[in-house]
Parts: sequence; structure tokens; C-alpha cells
Amino acid sequence: MKRIFALALCFVFTLNVLAADSGYKVIYDGGSVTGIKAGNKTEIYIESNQIRLNADGKDIAVIPASSVTEISYGQDVHRRVGAAIGLAVVSLGIGGLMALTKSKKHYVGITWSNGDQKGGFAMQCDKNDYRGILAGLEGVTGKKAVNSDAMTVKN
Repeated sequence: MKRIFALALCFVFTLNVLAADSGYKVIYDGGSVTGIKAGNKTEIYIESNQIRLNADGKDIAVIPASSVTEISYGQDVHRRVGAAIGLAVVSLGIGGLMALTKSKKHYVGITWSNGDQKGGFAMQCDKNDYRGILAGLEGVTGKKAVNSDAMTVKN
């Protein structure tokens, strides 16, 4: 009986792994992709020859990997002032400590040029996924990601 249960459990686990998609959940932050608004949740699929942006089960952008011209990465760091004020009402000490903490948002941008079709978009990635997204994009396109925080702008 234990063997049958173990075999069934292995079979169910294998089906779950095979049924899982290979996409990353991201938030579209803006760009030239039509059919989606900034702030909408989407999924990005990095395949061997293309990059697909999918929303609500349909592809809204399919970018050939060879047409990608640049991959950029940046962070938005801010203090958690709103949460600190809310906690200060309950406990002044915890609220004061919360004001000292920072929050980071990770952004990845892609630009491409496919003949006369040019475009780009930025997406907000989960803190656990952005490294995998960058590595996947770099591997598929052959381009090195540019850290936009390290770039200096001179007027």
C-alpha cells in the first residue's frame, strides 16, 4: 500500500512540474507595446528564439531575440514612510525603526529594432525573479544588460 501511494505521489508531482509554465510574472511599466496599460500584470516568456509578453492568456508582443538592441536594469529605492506612520500610531518605537528601512523595486527594460518596426518597454520584476529574467534575456539575445543606475547624465 505504501509503494502504491509513493508511486502515485511521484506521478502527481511529475505532472505538476510538467504543467508549470516557464514564464515570469511581471508588471508592465510602460513602453510602445499596444493593447496593455502601465501597471497591468503580465507574464514574460523567454524562449530560444523569441521573447513573448503575454497578458490575459494572449500574446501582446512577440519580439525576435535577434532584434533586441538593448537590455537595461534599474532600481527604485524609497523609504517606507507611509507604513512607518501607520505603525507609529500603534507603537512609536516600531514606527521609528520602520522609517529607517528601505524598499527596492527592480525594473528591466528591453528595446528592439526589427526592420522598420522599433519599440521598447519597461517592466517591474519581483525581487526573486529579476536576476533570472536578466540572465535569460542576456543568454537568448547575446547582449549584456546595462545598469541604468550606474549611468551618469551630463547636461
